[in-house]
Amino acid sequence: MRVFVTGATGFIGSALVKELVDNGHEVLGMARSDAGAARLSSVGARVHQGDLEDVDSLRRGAAQAEGVIHLAYVHGIGSVGLGARVRILLGGSPSGIPTRFAAAGASADRRAIEVFGSVLTATGGPLVVAFPTMTLAAGHLVTERDAPDATSPGAARIASETATLALASHGVRASVVRIPPTVHGEGDKAMVPRLIAAARKKGVAAYVGQGSNQWSAAYRSDVARLFRLALESGSPGARYHAVGEEGVPMRSIAELIGSRLGVPAKSLTQEEAAGHFGWIAPFVARDNQVSSALTRKELDWTPTGPDLLTDLDRAAYFTAG
Repeated sequence: MRVFVTGATGFIGSALVKELVDNGHEVLGMARSDAGAARLSSVGARVHQGDLEDVDSLRRGAAQAEGVIHLAYVHGIGSVGLGARVRILLGGSPSGIPTRFAAAGASADRRAIEVFGSVLTATGGPLVVAFPTMTLAAGHLVTERDAPDATSPGAARIASETATLALASHGVRASVVRIPPTVHGEGDKAMVPRLIAAARKKGVAAYVGQGSNQWSAAYRSDVARLFRLALESGSPGARYHAVGEEGVPMRSIAELIGSRLGVPAKSLTQEEAAGHFGWIAPFVARDNQVSSALTRKELDWTPTGPDLLTDLDRAAYFTAG
């Protein structure tokens, strides 16, 4: 299948591109830089220069493919154009910058999904969209049947899942793959490295309260394989969970980080956590227990990578910085 992949040069995307190529698919990967384009070419993918804010570019990329996997998201202020950046930074009080940034990222994501839907409606091809499990309810094990929680830290992105699944009624084989807060493996630069960086800077490996809240987790190659399976065999309107572990206690993560860095693990209050972790504090404090039982059964997906704590107990996670 000819597949257009956004976010193709990212941590998950680069593993996905290799997974697709190795399984006989022809990949057109979106890249924002010459370096990213070179990486895509080196693994046998074609290159499409563009970004999420260039709607015409997104449309041209999707039009060249039989299916689309949408991984890209605006995760940093440097990833938005100058006009949007000015609106985010100067569009109100400084305390509202995180909210304005989240809204801008969610808006760009919805536009991209609408573009892909408009192209694929004519063919009925597959559209697979990444979505965070951090939008789900806390305090209990959630399944693929559960809708997102409007009070969650990731609530700004709920409209993207709604828009994706709605495309199923327009003939698009649209599905969502929900990704846990930590997708770990070689080259990880996301949530766990941020926890490590905070511990190194502050001299303590922190958790919130008793540290009994849990994060779901998955290994990078397992997540890449699930996206491929959803592309090939996913059902219209389905939600899938790229979860290898239903929940890992945050205190266990902090204690391992502290042991590797030689600093104490310490409990913080919610207020203290904001100063320690910065903008990720609400996510660190959030409980995120997620089941993937239905996904494993429907797509015959069996995670084979190491668990989070085993993978985290590697020198590579602690050599930088």
